Amino acid sequence: MNFNNEKAIYLQMVDRLCDEILAGTYKADDRIPSVREYAIMLSVNTNTAVKAYEHLAREGVIYNKRGLGYFVSEDARQHILDVRRRDFMEKRLPEVFREMRLLSISIEEVEGEYEKRMNQA
Repeated sequence: MNFNNEKAIYLQMVDRLCDEILAGTYKADDRIPSVREYAIMLSVNTNTAVKAYEHLAREGVIYNKRGLGYFVSEDARQHILDVRRRDFMEKRLPEVFREMRLLSISIEEVEGEYEKRMNQA
């Protein structure tokens, strides 16, 4: 995984695991790689992976079964969607609207581009 300098590595790991849950790689009650396995997979320090897993556990995305490892929580997917949608609506979308205003881009132009791209998928 290529990490960027804009965000802490453990948070980028959190995002990646959340992406994998949203993509269906890990479903509710699936076991995820151990902290050590994930650290090796991403070539990061084990302590960084621990921090990522602890963050996800605090958020209720994963849970620990003592001696068995970490598992995806039952409502993890919905929780991730809720958090990301809220973040998009409160942080990213206002910036998009600001750019649209500065560049004189209408909502109709955006809708047209959206439809075009959705038809490509």
